[in-house]
Amino acid sequence: MNRTEKEEVIGELHGLMAKAKAAIVAEPRGLDVATVTELRKKLRDAKIDYRIVKNTLAARAAKGTSVEKVSDKFVGPTAIVMSYDDVVAPAKLLAEFMKDRENFAIRTAVVEGNVIDAKGVQALAKLPGIQELRAQILSALNGPATKLARMIGTPGSQLARVLGARREQLEKQG
Repeated sequence: MNRTEKEEVIGELHGLMAKAKAAIVAEPRGLDVATVTELRKKLRDAKIDYRIVKNTLAARAAKGTSVEKVSDKFVGPTAIVMSYDDVVAPAKLLAEFMKDRENFAIRTAVVEGNVIDAKGVQALAKLPGIQELRAQILSALNGPATKLARMIGTPGSQLARVLGARREQLEKQG
């Protein structure tokens, strides 16, 4: 890789790291191509970047971003997983991926500017994702509104039932 290509890679990585709300530094050892391809596809479907880069290039790209806080962890085989919207989704996907693989380890992460360790990433994976939180908020907001609508409609429906019963009674009487 010549100097110009390195500068392009650093510039691209710097832009991605600057936008990232969550960046997880992992250590992929001994993964075969099919396994990595499967992981990349799952992450891509969730709009999450997975990059394996040279440590020196990653450290240079991280300067001036929140990822710079963990640049000392760029040693040995390094993968960087970056999310730009949901901070929980990459942790969930990596935790699921790691369940049956011993040769993939999370070193550390930066989540919205805060450094967390591997245990913190595992704890983050147990939290509900942004879509689940939105659904919970909507159901919390819908519950009282539904009850209010039901309560407002109750007297009218009760009156309609009473009138209907009275009509049936009068029809039977002739």
